[in-house]
Amino acid sequence: MKRRSRTRGGKGRRPVANAARGTSDQSLTERGRRFLDARVSSVVAISRLDALGVAAMIVLVAVAYFPATQAGFVWDDLIFTESRSIHEWSDIRDIWFTPRHVSNEGHYWPLVYTTFWMEYRIWGLDPTGYHVVNVLLHLVNSLLVWFILRRLGVPGAWLAGAVFAVHPMHVESVAWVIERKDVLSALFYLTAVLAWLRWEETEDRRVYGLSIALFAAGLLCKSVVVTLPAALLVLRWWKRGRVTRADLLHTAPFFAVGLCVTLADYAYYRTIESVDFGYSIVERALIAARAVWFYATKLSWPDDLAVIYPLWNVSVSDPLAWAYVVAAAATAGLLWFFRNRIGRGPLAGALFFAITLSPTLGFIDYGFMQYSLVADRFQYLAGIGFIAAVVGAAVQLAHRLPERYWAVGWGIAACVVGVLVVLTWQQASVYRNSETLFTHVLAYNPKSVTAHVHLSATLLDQGRWEEGLATARAGIEHDADEAKLHYNAGFALHNLGEPEQAEERYRRALELDAKYTKALINLGVLLAIQERYDEALERFDAVIALDPDFAKAHFNRGLTLFRLDRMEEAERSLERALSLDPTHRDARRTLDAVRRGME
Repeated sequence: MKRRSRTRGGKGRRPVANAARGTSDQSLTERGRRFLDARVSSVVAISRLDALGVAAMIVLVAVAYFPATQAGFVWDDLIFTESRSIHEWSDIRDIWFTPRHVSNEGHYWPLVYTTFWMEYRIWGLDPTGYHVVNVLLHLVNSLLVWFILRRLGVPGAWLAGAVFAVHPMHVESVAWVIERKDVLSALFYLTAVLAWLRWEETEDRRVYGLSIALFAAGLLCKSVVVTLPAALLVLRWWKRGRVTRADLLHTAPFFAVGLCVTLADYAYYRTIESVDFGYSIVERALIAARAVWFYATKLSWPDDLAVIYPLWNVSVSDPLAWAYVVAAAATAGLLWFFRNRIGRGPLAGALFFAITLSPTLGFIDYGFMQYSLVADRFQYLAGIGFIAAVVGAAVQLAHRLPERYWAVGWGIAACVVGVLVVLTWQQASVYRNSETLFTHVLAYNPKSVTAHVHLSATLLDQGRWEEGLATARAGIEHDADEAKLHYNAGFALHNLGEPEQAEERYRRALELDAKYTKALINLGVLLAIQERYDEALERFDAVIALDPDFAKAHFNRGLTLFRLDRMEEAERSLERALSLDPTHRDARRTLDAVRRGME
């Protein structure tokens, strides 16, 4: 009975149990499928949205910076275009271990020049390739800005990245080839931040070490990224409302690496170019406050952008100068006071902005301060904080509006981005060549002596003697003690058939700079043309004393000696010229004539 009962009971219960189990399993399976389908749909939707965002960013950058890809080399691009260390295969070692061989570069930024060295192997001195690489680096940086801000939960992250991508204040860093240092250092800076954020999630020591390594690489591109560890502390404060002892310990290696590399670079810079503008600490504070407001204003309203802005007077008795200080302090105080109401984001953005700008605010002297106390390129990284704070606040305010107005808000955002694209296109066109660049500078800064020097030289290189002379004379009116302007005026007068006036300009240039070799050699040529051979030889000898490897000086000395019938001396000078420059055809022909005369 028991067995039968068990059997029956078992048989009777098993189908019921199996049915129940089957129903349950089916229900779970269907729910699981629905969940997975929802997750897959979500992932696909996000992926498609991301792809659309990336594609849109590519289009924006490609359109805005198209004129930059058609530009040539300008101004300081000669640092690498004329550097032997870029042209020779074996001289990659000089870039890293003998940086003085990189002519006219006062910093130890070997990674930048390594990229130039590599590109020279690919497309020589065709500027298109270099410009395209700069634009691509800027595109990657723009995408990184978007990804980082989105990861941090900043509202309107894509819009902030788009504004960064097409803001005209970034044109100088992108369209000017030598400013590869800005976009490349920013690339390492932003990837170091990404690695840091990843380390915060995983606490993987390898990721932490990668972040430090990327930071060090950024420093080897441009030491301005030294502010990264301070920015990381600002980030921690923004997320948590406090900075702990652990935060300080975690950023300490970054501070150590930054301090060591930056001090070494600064010490090297002082051996190359020692500048001292004599500003007091109070004057430097006034410069810094005004510069911060300058950048904030230009980021908000990018009008009248110039490569060389007018050099303003710094005076502790100027009420307007102190107004900038008061305004900066008041803004910081208000953002701190209202942080609990409006959030820590605006203050964090302002702190990032000011801290990242700090190396270029005039607290430490650097060469460009002789031309201007501000430059668009100085805020390339710093502007991220300002843009993120403004865009984030605008998006948050827009979301508080009724949904029917959201489309209007996005329409306004699209218009802003569109206007920025147009302005960036126009600004990028300025870098087409030296003439367009310095004409643009003089349009906004007519007293720029540097622009007059380079524009007049550019016009003279094109054989436009009268225009070059007029530009040089206009520059002399603003600064009569600039030797290069007097030289350019003399060169123009020389070619216009005014030898007496040309000689006067050359001599004035040498009064201002006795070691000005171009003025010395051209004065010598002018004197030789007038058959004042002994005076000409004195100038050529002076050039050779200053630069024994100046082939042109040896050639002109040899030619003058030939005219004086001093054949043996002429032969030695011409042989020396050819040893320095085997392609010098005039030296070869003159040497042949000398040897025929000696037979």
